[in-house]
Amino acid sequence: MADSITDALIELEEDDVLSGVEAALGEGADPVGLVEQLREGMSVIGKRFEDKEYYLSELIMSAEIFKEAIALIEPHLSGSVGDPLGTVVIGTVKGDIHDIGKNIVTTLLRCEGYDVTDLGVDVPAESFVDKARETGARLVALSGLLTPAFDEMKATVQAMADAGLRSQVKIIIGGGPVNQAVVDYSGADDWGKDAAHAVRLAGQYCSM
Repeated sequence: MADSITDALIELEEDDVLSGVEAALGEGADPVGLVEQLREGMSVIGKRFEDKEYYLSELIMSAEIFKEAIALIEPHLSGSVGDPLGTVVIGTVKGDIHDIGKNIVTTLLRCEGYDVTDLGVDVPAESFVDKARETGARLVALSGLLTPAFDEMKATVQAMADAGLRSQVKIIIGGGPVNQAVVDYSGADDWGKDAAHAVRLAGQYCSM
């Protein structure tokens, strides 16, 4: 079953993905493991898109299948007992509407027991500031896949500082082209190399 869900997503077999997820949940499968299987499938699809084996239409379709599958899994992730491990605000910065990576990180964070506010895509700096202040979040995660997003990440970090929140909030960034140079440019605290690494960073920064 594990391989079939991943393979079905790679082959864009929507019915097989959704029925596979439902069957696995019915059998008591670990929902976090199912998210990982979907993540693996999306990783392969992303590589095929880069290699021009898949086109934009396939990429869009895979994202829709992924969202539908996650919608089936999420109710099984909401049974955490006790206080959340931390509060996180996440979103794709202004000018960028890519959200697959962000959605995976959001789901994994919720799996681990974090209280996550997902602001969506094309989010202006002020919205990150307002939500961080409102929720008391210790961590803000900025996502972006396009290189112009780097300027928006920098602007958001600066907006946090201007609002007097920078000393209270750690800021991590992520996305395909993000690396340490972008961290240095934007003034963020760190970057997630992948979704699992982003969750580890949340554990590190929310426990400080």
